[in-house]
Amino acid sequence: MMRRALIAAVIVITCGWSSARAADAAFTQFIASLWPEAQHAGVSRATFDAQTRGLEPDYKLPDLLLPGRPATGAPSQAEFVQVPADYVKEASIARLAGEGQRLLQKYRAALTEIEKSSGVPATMMLAIWGRETDYGRYTLPYDLVRVLATQAYVGRRKDQYRNEFILALKILGEGVVTRKDMRSSWAGATGLTQFLPSEYYKHGVDFDGDGRIDIWHSVPDALASAAQQLVNKGWQSGLRWAYEVQAPAKVDCTTGVPEVTKPIAQWLREGFVPVRGQKLSAAEQAQPASLLQPEGIYGPSFLTTKNYFVIKEYNFSDLYVLFVGHLSDRMTSPLPFATPWSASKQLRTKDVETMQRGLTRIGLYKDKIDGKAGMQTRAALGAYQKSAGLKVDCWPSEEVLRSIQAAR
Repeated sequence: MMRRALIAAVIVITCGWSSARAADAAFTQFIASLWPEAQHAGVSRATFDAQTRGLEPDYKLPDLLLPGRPATGAPSQAEFVQVPADYVKEASIARLAGEGQRLLQKYRAALTEIEKSSGVPATMMLAIWGRETDYGRYTLPYDLVRVLATQAYVGRRKDQYRNEFILALKILGEGVVTRKDMRSSWAGATGLTQFLPSEYYKHGVDFDGDGRIDIWHSVPDALASAAQQLVNKGWQSGLRWAYEVQAPAKVDCTTGVPEVTKPIAQWLREGFVPVRGQKLSAAEQAQPASLLQPEGIYGPSFLTTKNYFVIKEYNFSDLYVLFVGHLSDRMTSPLPFATPWSASKQLRTKDVETMQRGLTRIGLYKDKIDGKAGMQTRAALGAYQKSAGLKVDCWPSEEVLRSIQAAR
């Protein structure tokens, strides 16, 4: 009996090793197959061989589709599962704002010149740097080349990452950064201000004039590149990112979507009031804006301008934009949001996915099923609450989830 069990164990282990060797061989073959594309992109054979020699996939990464195993799924990023008060945490904002004020002085000459040429405020550049890598204090946890190779092989967005992998090799071949310093997030963003390799080539700026675009070590290069990315995405000089407002008591939270855009003056006529008695100029009131209520009818409300959505293209999360925009403001003003956050609980990702599927089934939601309670999900939820005779607050709760599940 013992002998049979031992033989079975050996078979299992041997099969496991064979499977692992086969998987690794397939990965190695896949990487080798990319050489013609890399060569076409300008990567030398020496660079390709040096950077891919011994390269192994990292199957622990999120967002992978592994044969024979459940999809790993995107991770529960903080900006999508935390309630706003936990993400836009006052202690974090205050600390980063204080450090930002110091860095504003340290890099004043470079920041002034970048702001003058780009129209992006110095505080906004610093806020992005602060949020992305804590002003360079945060050490990114992954090897960029390994991340991109794995995502290109078994990720959900293979074609995108295939290109990013090749461009990462190109950067290494140019000698701007070493492999050791080319650290990244799980999704392949690298450098002080977190760029994908393609973004490096689209938006990178050699601000310090040393002949290299070095977003890993040169703070002026990283800040100028962040500003250039915003400019290339449509940044408007002199335009605020958002205005905090007090919403009227009977606000229709389902209008809090980018598609509903009105001049700020019209929002004001409908009862929205700038907080702390702030007076808006005629030019400001003429600007188109959308309503944002991150906690539905609870917590702060904002009228968001075009620049809000430009920042959102840097990271597609309302809470990310709120964090960066507010941090930028706090470098010149000590005031927190006028209205405190209210929600204490956010539904789990899988519950929000269930809610989105239910809303899709009844024709109220047409966006992707991603488990993230963003603008479109909150608006669809509010529309459901209206139709079901529930309190319309546009906030995902267990009570509304149960109601949606019962609506069959």
